[in-house]
Amino acid sequence: MYTFPFLSEEHTMLQDAAREFAQKEIAPVAEKFDHSGEFPIKNVRKMGELGFMGIEVPEDYGGVGMDTLAYVLVMEEISKADASHGTIVSVNNSLYNKGIMIFGTDEQVREWVTPVATGQAIGAYSLTEPMSGSDAGNMASRAVLNDAGTHYIINGIKSWVTSAPYADRIILFTMTEPEKRHRGITAFLIDTSQAGFSRGKTEPKLGIRASATSEIIFDNYECPVECVLGQPGEGFKIAMAVLDQGRIGIASQALGIAQAALDASVAYAKEREAFGQKIGQFQMIQHKLAEMKTRVEASRLLVYQAAYEAVLAKKSGARITLPASMAKLYASETAMYVTTEAVQIHGGMGYSKEMPLERYFRDAKITQIYEGTSEIQRMVIARQLTELR
Repeated sequence: MYTFPFLSEEHTMLQDAAREFAQKEIAPVAEKFDHSGEFPIKNVRKMGELGFMGIEVPEDYGGVGMDTLAYVLVMEEISKADASHGTIVSVNNSLYNKGIMIFGTDEQVREWVTPVATGQAIGAYSLTEPMSGSDAGNMASRAVLNDAGTHYIINGIKSWVTSAPYADRIILFTMTEPEKRHRGITAFLIDTSQAGFSRGKTEPKLGIRASATSEIIFDNYECPVECVLGQPGEGFKIAMAVLDQGRIGIASQALGIAQAALDASVAYAKEREAFGQKIGQFQMIQHKLAEMKTRVEASRLLVYQAAYEAVLAKKSGARITLPASMAKLYASETAMYVTTEAVQIHGGMGYSKEMPLERYFRDAKITQIYEGTSEIQRMVIARQLTELR
């Protein structure tokens, strides 16, 4: 492992704490939760107590007051043990907390972030709909201001909402002026205990099975105007800015999955024998390991660079779209590549549920899809390069 000059002693201490918790508390139960699909609520509460749910949240609001570099270090360690736990940490930190901290008022941050940062509540982020994924301007849900101008009446169905079955608070993006498409989207802060909110079908997923995902349904839900995040019509801008942060989180999740698969493959290559020698002595296996290692380390550099850019951007207010998309694209593609090769190196045992390789393989796939597919990342990167300024 290399030494990165921008990581402080405090960063290293937090990384060590995350690694210890992940290996002692998460790794031993990861297979059980993957098999059952049960949401690991006890571990989520523990992670909140350790500060992992509010890494970038100031201490005054219940967090640990660190930076995006600290966040990716925690995400990598948690995801090495189990990507499902990593998904929950990612949504709470980047999609939920970060969005409110950037665009919310002081009162909104105190009321909506503090319970999630401390692990007392679960946060979620809802943009996707059954017929609206990457094309957010096509969403069908609606929020209409009442005659008194005090509440928005929200109706519609949102889909693929991570942590929705257990979420207490949700950032919701829905149409207030549909004729404006993207410019007519508004962000709302949703309390799931209120009338008019319900949860729909839970998604049966290939991977990250312990990270509960479901539809959410709004039936004349009354949202006070005080719960608008930012300004009406700014929802798409908020969603995209938050996704920049979220993509760094998913990149670090992908990095953790890939590192776990690489570590397992190296260990197996050193102990498994065939034709009178360790399989790690065969040139073909060595070539696979060399390629896997190189891609993992290249991913780490991109992820850490994107996180460092985010730290600088916090002071300047600049967007981090390009480094975030590059990190997310390359790390997710690496996770899929490395886990595929890891299964191959392990042969039949890689295909068996007796070892975690097939779980790494299944979990890796989603990193190429959510928070912007690999195809979308390539489009975003190209647009950043060719945009006239």
